Amino acid sequence: MDFLQKISHVHLDVLREVGNIGAGHSATALSKLLNKKIDMTVPNVKLASFTELTEWIGGPDVVIASVFLRIEGDVPGSLFFVLDVKQAERFIQQLIGDCQYSLEDLDNQELGFSAFLELGNILTGSYLSSLSDLTNLSLYPSVPSMSIDMFGAVISYGLIELSKVSDYCIIIDTAIIEEDEPDTTVKGHFFLLPDPDSFSVLFKALGVNADD
Repeated sequence: MDFLQKISHVHLDVLREVGNIGAGHSATALSKLLNKKIDMTVPNVKLASFTELTEWIGGPDVVIASVFLRIEGDVPGSLFFVLDVKQAERFIQQLIGDCQYSLEDLDNQELGFSAFLELGNILTGSYLSSLSDLTNLSLYPSVPSMSIDMFGAVISYGLIELSKVSDYCIIIDTAIIEEDEPDTTVKGHFFLLPDPDSFSVLFKALGVNADD
């Protein structure tokens, strides 16, 4: 049976619940950092092939802002946090207190990159911490790195080795809502790419069997 057919809504619901717990931790940290109330939820989790992932994001030439890290420990893999460039810029403006900041401003680019990396670090760290707490698995994130580039170039960094032995990615949607702008939802995405042997370890630890 194809791997996609083995993964049921139960598996994905469990991962969505983990994501919501992580989102709650992230919202608390971001609220303190931005000095305003932030709410976060994970409305959807899905499994996609790498080809579908590229099509879903809008094609390999779409420019995105991303934070990438490797996961070591019991469930090795790769984790990306991806955000639309304009939305990333908006968060950076709030983090550095400069509503005129632009990522195109090369003189202050390092400051903006550092702020966005901090945002990504909070979000990825909260998700991995929640996943570790719920599964009792040891998960060690590498030092994160960030980039603003075409999606095809960004995602290939984590796929070069993985694509030789696996074809699937877990997409974890994230909705970020600010108290003073409740009608504006910032939509980000986690792309969790467990190494091939990690899928069954992860789902077994979550109480579901990916081998059924």
